[in-house]
Amino acid sequence: MVQRWQQLPLEHALSHAGRVRALVQSVDDGVAVATGVPAAKVPDCGPQTLMDQLTVMVYDASLAHVGASRTSTLASTLTSSLARDLASLRSELR
Repeated sequence: MVQRWQQLPLEHALSHAGRVRALVQSVDDGVAVATGVPAAKVPDCGPQTLMDQLTVMVYDASLAHVGASRTSTLASTLTSSLARDLASLRSELR
């Protein structure tokens, strides 16, 4: 997905930036709930950084899933939802 994002014409990327930004924030919120830490607003650093932010959030979600003991249901739901959201986003970027 990162490679495809980098290949998108600017207008196309900009038209999907809101969707990606919302996904990044949603994953961050889910990780916060699954790990019991306070949620934070992910800064809007522009479309050029969205894939970096998404990569970090996917990594954090993976760690939350692996490290979850008391919240295993929350973490499993988070990673399951994330997989669907990423697949959907990838198909939209074609």
